[in-house]
Amino acid sequence: MTIFVKNKHTLHIDEFKFRCCIGKKGSTSNKKEGDKKTPKGSFKIENLYFREDRIKKPFTLLKCVKIKINMGWCNDIRFPQKYNKLIKIEKKIKHEKLKRKDYKYDLLIPIKYNFKKPVTGMGSCIFIHLTKNYKPTAGCIGLGEKDFLIMLKLIKKNSKIKIF
Repeated sequence: MTIFVKNKHTLHIDEFKFRCCIGKKGSTSNKKEGDKKTPKGSFKIENLYFREDRIKKPFTLLKCVKIKINMGWCNDIRFPQKYNKLIKIEKKIKHEKLKRKDYKYDLLIPIKYNFKKPVTGMGSCIFIHLTKNYKPTAGCIGLGEKDFLIMLKLIKKNSKIKIF
């Protein structure tokens, strides 16, 4: 099963087409940390992370991880061993906080871009997450909640995402 993002407004899975949003500056084959671009390519996906206090565990074949208060995703180029990985939040390390005040990370799936042996500065924290207004992201892919829940029923652990 492959998820396709062929332009900045549409995500396809089989015959399903969902409205989406991507990075403010489009997509790129030359991703850099903080460039507000979504990386082009074909990538595996990680687990589903969800806010149990806001959303009941959705039906999916992905492994589900409850988001806890101390969970973050490292985007700090000063810490190459933790860069682009799930971390326990520490004040000295820059990170994306997973338990946010807004709704965007109530459901999120990390995209395995720059993942296995992350190269510091090539981009981190690339997620499929929620959006309500479809405003461009900092490099992630945003989907409405209803569409996200449908997508979760269609994809599997070995599903890939292909971004053009």
